[in-house]
Amino acid sequence: MKRILDFIIAIISLLLLSPIILTLILLIHLKLGSPVFFTQNRPGLNGKPFKMVKFRTMTDKKDENGNLLPDAVRLTKFGRLLRATSLDELPELWNVLKGEMSLVGPRPLLMEYLLYYSSEQARRHEVRPGITGWAQINGRNTISWEDKFKLDVWYVDNQSFWIDLKILFLTIKKVFIREGISAEGEATMPKFTGTHG
Repeated sequence: MKRILDFIIAIISLLLLSPIILTLILLIHLKLGSPVFFTQNRPGLNGKPFKMVKFRTMTDKKDENGNLLPDAVRLTKFGRLLRATSLDELPELWNVLKGEMSLVGPRPLLMEYLLYYSSEQARRHEVRPGITGWAQINGRNTISWEDKFKLDVWYVDNQSFWIDLKILFLTIKKVFIREGISAEGEATMPKFTGTHG
């Protein structure tokens, strides 16, 4: 049932939001250049890699050695707006349509993090990753990685149609008040390097 609803809602959303998506493609091309989309391999259901697609929010500025500058430098004012409004996540509806993601589930993180999860934290991959999730409405990027993973595993054990509806409703609310977008002192969220101590 969840997969059917994901598919239907993703199609309807892509159709209804197509004018906004096309406008964003044009604006991103003008302000940040090409490519307009940011794609990256992320772990999906059971940790299987898939190519997640988002709107680009950063420039490709590099130092004199050809290395990319820190996120805080490359994240422009326009990019911050896209993230604050979660508009950069809209292309993930395509991942939902393809069955690689769900509307609700633990956020797909970096492939390199798979090496650092405890067996309990790795349980977050027992369900499809989501555009939004239980951790996103309970702190997003302002809580620790450990707390975030506990919330993800709680969702895995307690997921239901009504919880998904609650998460979707509260996500819309948090997008409007722009809450929990970045960790303190960080452009986004510091990298996860395992649970210490």
